This record gives sequence, structure tokens and C-alpha cells, in this order.
Amino acid sequence: MMKIEGTLYPWRFRLVLALLALMVAAIAIRIVDLHVFDHDFLQGQGDARSVRHISIHAHRGLITDRNGEPLAVSTPVTTLWGNPKELQGARAQWAALAKALNQDPKVLTERLEQQAGREFTYLARGLTPEEGQAVLDLKIPGVYGLEEFRRFYPAGEVTAHVIGFTDIDDRGREGVELAFDEWLAGVPGRRQVLKDRRGRLIKDVQVVQNAKAGKALALSIDLRLQYLAHRELRNAITEFGAKAGSLVLLDVKTGEILAMVNQPTYNPNNKRNLEPAAMRNRALIDVFEPGSTMKPLSMSAALETGRWKPEDRVEVAPGTLRIGRYTIRDVSRTEGGVLDLTGILIKSSNVGMSKVAFDIGGESIYSMMQRLGIGQDTGLGFPGERVGNLPNHREWHKAETATLSYGYGLSTTAVQLAHAYATLANDGRSVPLVMTRQDNVPEGAQVISEKVAKTIQGMLQQVVEAPGGVFRAKVPGYHVAGKSGTARKTSVGSKGYKEKSYRSLFAGFGPSSNPRIAMAVVIDEPTNGAYYGGLVSAPVFGKVMAGALRLMNVAPDNLPPPEETKAAVAGESSKPGKGDRT
Repeated sequence: MMKIEGTLYPWRFRLVLALLALMVAAIAIRIVDLHVFDHDFLQGQGDARSVRHISIHAHRGLITDRNGEPLAVSTPVTTLWGNPKELQGARAQWAALAKALNQDPKVLTERLEQQAGREFTYLARGLTPEEGQAVLDLKIPGVYGLEEFRRFYPAGEVTAHVIGFTDIDDRGREGVELAFDEWLAGVPGRRQVLKDRRGRLIKDVQVVQNAKAGKALALSIDLRLQYLAHRELRNAITEFGAKAGSLVLLDVKTGEILAMVNQPTYNPNNKRNLEPAAMRNRALIDVFEPGSTMKPLSMSAALETGRWKPEDRVEVAPGTLRIGRYTIRDVSRTEGGVLDLTGILIKSSNVGMSKVAFDIGGESIYSMMQRLGIGQDTGLGFPGERVGNLPNHREWHKAETATLSYGYGLSTTAVQLAHAYATLANDGRSVPLVMTRQDNVPEGAQVISEKVAKTIQGMLQQVVEAPGGVFRAKVPGYHVAGKSGTARKTSVGSKGYKEKSYRSLFAGFGPSSNPRIAMAVVIDEPTNGAYYGGLVSAPVFGKVMAGALRLMNVAPDNLPPPEETKAAVAGESSKPGKGDRT
């Protein structure tokens, strides 16, 4: 007879029963705990399989000019996305979907088949709400819509280099959009929804976190001046067949950039045929040798030493100066062969400027240019901005001293050039450059003496107004001051300069009696005959300055006396046929 094993070993049987009872008890306790005490765990597991959070897009902050005119706004657009898994069951409607999306049916079919195992793919982005709704109205299973925002730039190509643009995800990629991205970008919100296992939306539960819009940004740019500068620079580029150009307009007192334009430019609202060269903000990125526009800075260094006065005279005959293997030449011949310091600026004499530089030394000129911001960081923080180069030699030889004095052997940008002249116009006080509107006038720093600055202002006024001066820069009704420059372009990839390749420059300020605006004009490689700065860039300066002073309501300081005006009017009215319409 067989004996039951449990009767032979009763303690084993009881042990197994006890273990089974403990396991059942543990499971029962855990069930009670999950359902009564720790119910958040089961709730979380259930939600993880059904509750989802959808991002609520936040629109970027508004960008305006100093007067509140919109320069960049966010407009609502519809983004269509699809669930390829779900769309596999609606193959019969793929052709209608492709037609509604204005896409090639074959391409769409291939894409959906390749992504058949995925649950998300973009179908189209940046559609107008009407276009997006037309697709959604087809009610194709697996096609859904999202509300997003797209940037629109009302001024188009006129402000393109300043404002920049955003990418398809509404993140800043160029210009102010990139420099102030954190300020402009909003904080996305979150919406809680219920979805089934296929990812289909069942219920919109609640908004967990509201979207926070980006902050508005008021720039220092004046859109009226921006349009004016854009038009005149574009006309000059066309007239002289130039390769490119830049123009920068500054407020002398506050350091605000009132206008910054470049050619060629582009339309940020339509980047399909965008050329990379057109995207460059040349005023901040392109560096160049500034040529004779540096002579007023060198002359300031001479006056600061106390060794030179405006009436001091320098012999410049015969118009050439030999330094070792190099020969310095003057373009303009001087009658009598002698010039005072103002005459050196009017005639733009390289020989005269070099002789003054030899007397004061290269270190003095270097120090002056450095204090005026040449080859220094502007502090704007603009993406891609370049600093340029201002060389400082341990020992200043004659050739290095001479070339620096008349603007060669260094590199700068159009913004730095305008800033240097703004400091001269502001009686030697340098204020930081800013791209945003300022409500208060900054204190700035006195980098050169007021006396020297005022003397240079008077000399530069004579450069424009004296006989033989740069008369094309004159502004009717105003005294203005400035200096032209013509610089040969260096050859890329080899030493020396290109043949018949120049940059035409003019930098100045106005009105001379109480300077308000400083400007720098740079035109790259004019080819239609003229290339001198006084012929190409000076007229642009004159036209833009004339319009800017009037738009800013600056009182004229160069009107003829009332008696002369009355006499001129009387003379005109006495002419035969005046006003005769027949």
C-alpha cells in the first residue's frame, strides 16, 4: 500500500500551504493598497495610456520701429500632420489628400508607405487657416491639424538685414530675430487631452498651462529713414553699376542706429530663391580699408598733441613722397605746393597727411583711432558682426605710419566708421551704439577733448563747402561736414591690390552747428565710369541727409538772410513769362 507523502512529511505540506497563503495575502493587501490608499499609481498608469499633453504654440513678440510701426508680426497658420498607421486604412483617399495639399500623388504615396510603421509625420506646414481647414473638411482618417504661427515682415526687403528671419519652427535665425530670440520667443503652453490606443483624439480635457506670448521689442530704427536710405542706396548702386553697398545712419547724441541698409537685399517673406550673398548685413560683417575717411581721425591726433594747429602749413610738392621702395602719391595737384591742415583734408593729400604723421608718430594715430572705435567691438551683439583690425606695431616705421594715417593697413566696418564720425560730431564724447529705442540720453565717455573735436568739425565743414570741396555732399538749407574716401580693394588669395577695383566712401554729419545725425556710405566696386567717393558716395550722403534732417524736424542752419530771399523772389517774379500757363 502507498503512503501519502504529506503524511510522511507533514511539515513540508504545511510550509507550502503557508507560503501560498502568504502570497495570496500579499496580493490582496497590494490590491487593497492600490485601490484604497495608493490609487494615484493606477491612475497614472491609466493616464499614461490615454492622457496626452499637446503643446500650445506661443506667438513671438512684436518688433516695431521707434515710432511703433510693425517690422515683424506673428500670424496664425495651420500645420497638417498625419498618422501613417491610421492612414493605411484610407488608401482610397490618398489621391484626394494629395490634390488638396497640392502635392504629387506618387510622392505622397511613397512617403506614407515608407512611414507605415510610424504614428506621426508632417503633411504640410505654414498653410493659411482657410487652406488648412479645406483639407480637414475632407475628414480623412489619420489627418489632423495644429495651430502654429509664422513670422511676417511688413517692410520686406527694406529691413531684411536688420530684422533677419525665423525658421519653420519660429526660432530666430538671422538679425534681431536671432540676437533677441530669448526676449521675443514665447513660452509654449500645454493642453491635456484623451486619446485612444490608435492616437485618435477622444476628448479635450483642460488647459494645463496657458501659452505666454513673447515680449515686444521697439528698435531704434526709424522706418521712414530706413525707406529713404534704402531708396537712395539702391539708386546709386544701379546708376554706377556697383557690386554692393551699405549705409548707416546714427543719432549723434544717443548712439541709436536710425537706419541700416545694404544692397543687395532679399525678401524675408519669400526665401525660395534666396542667395546667401544677399543675406549678409554688410554694414556689420564686411571689413575694408577705409582710405581717406581716416584722415580726419589722424588730423585729430595731430591737433591733440599741441604740435599742430589748423593754420600750420605743409609742403606737398611735387605730389609724391618716396619711402624706401614705396611711393606715396596725391591724386589732386596743389597750386604752389603748400597746404594748411584744412587744405590737406580738402585736397585729400596723402603726402601732406604722411608728413604730419611722421612728426607725431604712428602710436598717436593708433591711440586716436582706437579711442574712436576703429577695430573695436561695438557692443551691439549682432550675429556675425566683425571687429576689423587696427594694427599696433612695437616699432612704427615710416611706411606703416604713413599708410595708417591715410586709411590703409587697417580694416573697419561701416558701423564703426559711422560711430567714429558720430563721436567727432558729439564734441568728442563717445556713446555706446544701440539697436533698441532709448528713452534717456546716455552719459558716454569723453575720448578726445571738446576743443579738438570742435576744430575738426569746422575743418570737415570746409571739406564740403570750400571751393574745390566735396560739393556733391551739400544739403540745401543746412551746413554739413564730412570726408570722402576712395580705397583700392585688396586681392583675395594673393598679395597686393586689384586693378580698377575700388570702394567709394563718404562719412559725415549734420547740421554742423549742432550735429544730430552721423552717416557712413560705402559703395563696393562701382563700374560705370566714376569711382571716387566724392562722385559716387557723396551724393547719396547729401540726399539721405537732406531727407533725414527734414523728417526729424531739425531746424535749418544755412538759410540766406531774409533780404536776399526777398530779392531773389522779386527777381524771379519779374522775369518775362513767369507763371504764364499759355
